[in-house]
Formats: sequence, C-alpha cells, structure tokens
Amino acid sequence: MMKWNESFFDELGHSAPVVDQLEQVGEKVAGNARNFARVDTGDYRNNITVTKRSAAHREVVVVTADVPHAAVVESRDGTLAKALRAASG
Repeated sequence: MMKWNESFFDELGHSAPVVDQLEQVGEKVAGNARNFARVDTGDYRNNITVTKRSAAHREVVVVTADVPHAAVVESRDGTLAKALRAASG
C-alpha cells in the first residue's frame, strides 16, 4: 500500500506556481464566460468574478456570477459550464 506524503501535497497545493496557474485558468474561464454571456442589461456579464480561496490542503479558484438571477441564467444557458469546457481545451 502506498503512503502519501501529506505535507508535500499541502505545500504543493499552496505553492506560488500552482496558485499562479490556477489564477490564469480562472481568468481564462471568466473571460470565456463574459464572451459567451447573453447581454440584456450586462448585469450578469459584468459580475463574473474570479475569487481565490484557501482550503485545508490547497488553494482553489472559483469563478462566479454574483447576481441574484445567476442561477436562472446558468440553468437556461450554461454559460459558466461552457466557459469551463472551452478553457479545458
């Protein structure tokens, strides 16, 4: 059975190169989402943001649209889902 070196993975998950890469991908996803977003008032598109958060073993980047109707837009158009797929290749 393999034993993981937890401290190595904790350090890696919080390291500057990994965080930089996460932020770059997050910005790419957010840019795609802004380009894919349908625009009525621009409120949804203009409130797509990238937020870095610290978790127990790693940093994470979250792309969200912080407007009350974001769930409706996402369920109808899948903007953030499409943006993530486009960013992954």
